[in-house]
Amino acid sequence: MTGRETVARVVEDRRFQNFIITVIVFNAVTLGLETSTRMVAEYGSLLHTVDYVALGIFVLELGAKLYAYRAKFFRDPWNVFDLLVVGIAVIPTTGPFAVLRALRVLRVLRLISVVPSMRKVVTGLLASIPGMASIAALLALIIFVAGVMSTKLFGAISPENFGDLGTSLFTLFQVMTGEAWPDIAKEIMKEAPMAWVFFVVYILVSSFAVLNLFIAVVVSGMEDELRQDIREEEAKQAETQAQANKEILDEIRALRAEVSALTPPHRHPQGTGDA
Repeated sequence: MTGRETVARVVEDRRFQNFIITVIVFNAVTLGLETSTRMVAEYGSLLHTVDYVALGIFVLELGAKLYAYRAKFFRDPWNVFDLLVVGIAVIPTTGPFAVLRALRVLRVLRLISVVPSMRKVVTGLLASIPGMASIAALLALIIFVAGVMSTKLFGAISPENFGDLGTSLFTLFQVMTGEAWPDIAKEIMKEAPMAWVFFVVYILVSSFAVLNLFIAVVVSGMEDELRQDIREEEAKQAETQAQANKEILDEIRALRAEVSALTPPHRHPQGTGDA
C-alpha cells in the first residue's frame, strides 16, 4: 500500500471523521464565547489559542486530502466548499481584511460537509432549485397582481400601507408571512367592509397554496436524493455479491483441478481369450 493510499484510508476512517466533527463543534463553542465581552476579558488568550489550534487541524486535514487525492480532490464539491471556508479563515485579519475576522464562524458550516445526513439535506435542497425557481416566479406574479389591485382599491384609504406600488408590495409580503395582517385589514374594513374578501383570498393563494408548493418541491427533491442513494447502495451490494460469487467459482474450479490431478486415470482390465 502506497503512502497516498494510507493517508486516504486515514482521512476516510469513521473515527477520524468523528474527531473532525468534535473539533468543529468545539470550535463553534469557542467562537460563540468570543462574542461575550466578559469571557474575552477573562479567557481571551485561551479562546484565541483554541481557535488557532482548530484552524491548524483543519488545514492539516485539507492538506492530507490534497496529498491523498491530488486532482480528484477538486472533483468533489464538498472538498471545494471546505477549502473555501478554511481559506477565508487563513486570510490575515488585519488592516483592510479585518472585516473578514467575522467570517471565521463560517468554519462551523463544515459540519454540513462532514455529517452525511446534513449533506443529503443540502443536496436535496440544491436539487430542488429549478422547481423552486418556477414557484418563486409564480409567487412574484401573484404578489405583483395583488399589489396593483390593492394600490387601486385601498391606496386612498390607507396610503401608509398601499399608497404606491412599492409600498403595497412590501405590505403584501408582510401579510403573506402573517405579520400584523388583521390590524391592516381591520383598519381598511372601517371604510371598505368587503375588504376582507381580498385579504382572505390573497392569504389562501399566497401562503397556503404557493408556499406549500415550495415544501412539496423540496420533499420531492429529497426523495429523489434518497432513491439515488438506495440505487447506489444496491449497485455496490450487487457488485460485492458478484465479486464474491466469482471468487467462490474460482475456488471451486481450483478444487476440481486439484481433485482431477490427484485421481489416477482409470484403466480397463485386459481380458484373456482362447487361442
